[in-house]
Amino acid sequence: MRRGRGSPIGDRESRGGAPGQGGAGAGGGGGARRATRPLVGRRASRGAGPQGACDGATSTQPAKLPRPVCAPRPPLSPPRAGVWRLLSPSAAAMDNSGKEAEAMALLAEAERKVKNSQSFFSGLFGGSSKVEEACEIYARAANMFKMAKNWSAAGNAFCQAAQLHLQLQSKHDAATCFVDAGNAFKKADPQEAINCLMRAIEIYTDMGRFTIAAKHHISIAEIYETELVDIEKAIAHYEQSADYYKGEESNSSANKCLLKVAGYAAQLEQYQKAIDIYEQVGTTAMDSPLLKYSAKDYFFKAALCHFCIDMLNAKLAVQKYEELFPAFSDSRECKLMKKLLEAHEEQNVDGYTEAVKEYDSISRLDQWLTTMLLRVKKTIQGDEEDLR
Repeated sequence: MRRGRGSPIGDRESRGGAPGQGGAGAGGGGGARRATRPLVGRRASRGAGPQGACDGATSTQPAKLPRPVCAPRPPLSPPRAGVWRLLSPSAAAMDNSGKEAEAMALLAEAERKVKNSQSFFSGLFGGSSKVEEACEIYARAANMFKMAKNWSAAGNAFCQAAQLHLQLQSKHDAATCFVDAGNAFKKADPQEAINCLMRAIEIYTDMGRFTIAAKHHISIAEIYETELVDIEKAIAHYEQSADYYKGEESNSSANKCLLKVAGYAAQLEQYQKAIDIYEQVGTTAMDSPLLKYSAKDYFFKAALCHFCIDMLNAKLAVQKYEELFPAFSDSRECKLMKKLLEAHEEQNVDGYTEAVKEYDSISRLDQWLTTMLLRVKKTIQGDEEDLR
């Protein structure tokens, strides 16, 4: 009995058995401890602490991300220096002077290459290549002068390049440079522009490029029209252009040039020359479906030129045009001519003026028609006055 009460073995049995059976014996007492474990798991599943996360529990709520912090807006940068340069006239002038200086340097370089190409050793070892390089440099210098708006210097540089191209037997390149020179000289020296374009025309006609030559004859005629105001020479170049276009079967372009000739010839009171051209172009137009409508205008102008010569000539011309082109009879132009002839025959100035005003109210008179009608009116009335 003493042994059972005080024995350590008895104590062990009362506490749940031997050490080897501790797990089974502690089943009742350990059950309470195990019952608390799901609470720990639930805390971990809710993300209560870092230990739950480490135990592998998954979270049912997404983690909240930190709010982004907006960076402050950078201050507006001042305009770049190039903008101020564009806005400043003095800066633009300085830029032009810089371009001129660069162009002058290129001219000096081109001249050195030309001189070097003329030496004995350069003649033996490819002097032509130096001349070709000089041509390119002259063209670059000319373009620099154009950027600086120094048109005379640009034209001279293009002429230098053209001369070197002729030296190299490059006719097409030479003609192109002469045309470029002429375009530059148009803004500074119209007569020199004509000289350069004529040099180009000589080269193009020698090469058989008559269409291009005709185009440049028109350019020369326009210079005489607007810059030098020499109508006789303008007529000559328009006629030459028309001849070249006809030779190349470009009849439409030829007729445009001839109409310019007829208009100026009538202004210079060369009425028969103008009549021949208007009748020729009108006859060609009435056979074309696209140009038929304009035929009446050409016959009307031819009739006005006849009217400036003589009233009887005008009557006969109107009858001829009605027979030649029946649509002319129903046109407003033909009706106007008949009214003008009637007013002239009766020496009725008011009737003449009224007929012109009636026509002008529908079809506006251009400067050429106004001039011709005033000349006819002057034969009725001594004073020349505005028809409108």
